[in-house]
Amino acid sequence: MPEPRRVILAVTGAGGTRLAGSLLSALVADERVSHVDLLVSANGRRLMAHEHGASERDDPVGLLLGQRSEKVSVWDPETDVAAPPSSGSYRSWGMLVLPCAMGAAGRIAHGLANTLIERAADVCLKERRPLVLCTRETPLNLIHLRNLVQLTEAGAVVYPMIPTYYNVPQDLQQMDEEFVSRLLGFIGLDRTEYYEWKDPGGTAASRDRVQRSGGM
Repeated sequence: MPEPRRVILAVTGAGGTRLAGSLLSALVADERVSHVDLLVSANGRRLMAHEHGASERDDPVGLLLGQRSEKVSVWDPETDVAAPPSSGSYRSWGMLVLPCAMGAAGRIAHGLANTLIERAADVCLKERRPLVLCTRETPLNLIHLRNLVQLTEAGAVVYPMIPTYYNVPQDLQQMDEEFVSRLLGFIGLDRTEYYEWKDPGGTAASRDRVQRSGGM
């Protein structure tokens, strides 16, 4: 079995922090993940507090998971600028930004590493490690589009927070679970099951839940 991964997860000031909680929960529960470094921007804290009906001073891990976890380290992007994710010698698997605000994407695209979030993303790009940006904004203006192209050219992956519909989700929780499962599958952390398109004819069989073997 491959060596367990250390994953960096950043939460920035865009709506959808509930998905960050679902992703963090899945990473903590996965034996293939040894550690998670959680970076929450100031605006990310504001959005988390608003969406969870809590205070900005509340512990972000407690808000996202409902409890503390020894598997998660929390760093303040504004003050912990010298934390381990700021260095290329810190051998993480890579970084996920969910949700990724367009402002954060723009700063990363232009190398403006003023906080730990941008610095950690910059490290991933220079060290040729995975950087996945789960953007959540619409519509996109020309500046956004050019920044996303520049990020892609630099080696990042733009993975918008777009739900699937052909699996006919019954509620928001199912939509969230499906997105997180697909994101984990994309980075090589397949779940044991998720919806997979099977029939181009669009029959009911194409919406069956199929088993997927786990693995890296």
